[in-house]
Amino acid sequence: MVIKLENVVKVYRLGKVRVHALRGISLEIPRGEYVSIMGPSGSGKSTLMNLIGALDRPTGGRVYIDGVDISRLTDDRLAVLRRKKVGFVFQQFNLIGKLSALENVALPMWFAGVSRSARVHRAKQLLEMVGLGNRLHHKPAELSGGERQRVAIARALANDPEIILADEPTGNLDTSSGMAVIQLLEKLNHMGKTLVVVTHDPEFGRRARMRVKLRDGLIRGIDRNGGT
Repeated sequence: MVIKLENVVKVYRLGKVRVHALRGISLEIPRGEYVSIMGPSGSGKSTLMNLIGALDRPTGGRVYIDGVDISRLTDDRLAVLRRKKVGFVFQQFNLIGKLSALENVALPMWFAGVSRSARVHRAKQLLEMVGLGNRLHHKPAELSGGERQRVAIARALANDPEIILADEPTGNLDTSSGMAVIQLLEKLNHMGKTLVVVTHDPEFGRRARMRVKLRDGLIRGIDRNGGT
């Protein structure tokens, strides 16, 4: 299993109040799977995504990413694991406005210590792969929402991660642009990437081969039928 959670609990403190975001989640995601995580607001979807992406640690239980227990890692080793294993795609794109599409995609490789020539070459290849070979030097403000999300997907692939985590990737897009992004993510899954998507869109969610339904911090059902 590339992702494994064992009785995971996550509690946040808001002043004197304890918020139980996850109440005992156990989940196994095979390598190369296509998973959607669905549920109402406050169900724990984003918390679960943060734990799977090693952005946070559980209060209780274990989270394993490719066999590594993230709760036992130092912050530095956790950052290295994220950089090597996980690519993130967010609803708000999270691109740097002053940088071109090429520079945005190359940035994670700079943090990974890749040489300038190598990172520019790979960034060009990735932008061409997502259909933006003619937008290399455009800044985010000069791109449509769909184009910005494709830049974000290319950036997520910069360090060739095994896992792609997408948090509401179509939330700010029109129907046509959203479908193009869905199809691009699914293409990556067909190429062998493990794809985990948090979505409120039931049509998008139903396309996954494995569908996880959350409510009140608990898994209320897992459907493994259908999908693309």
